[in-house]
Amino acid sequence: MKIRITFKDPDGVSNSLDESVRNSLLPLAEQLSKQEFEQLVETRLEEMSDKIAKWIEYGEYLTVEIDTDTDTAIVKRV
Repeated sequence: MKIRITFKDPDGVSNSLDESVRNSLLPLAEQLSKQEFEQLVETRLEEMSDKIAKWIEYGEYLTVEIDTDTDTAIVKRV
């Protein structure tokens, strides 16, 4: 049996993306001014948002399909 679950979390996607981007850029934080760091974060957020858009609808919906016969779960593309 396949079960589809759609999650809606308007803040979850943006907060998780922001946290991930900031953590990935943390090693550069000491080398840049605060303004440069924030600009880099914004640029990277735009890039990553574009990359994950194929799985996230309207910036807040994510659909997972669980197949109980094969014991797998996949994130469905928009």
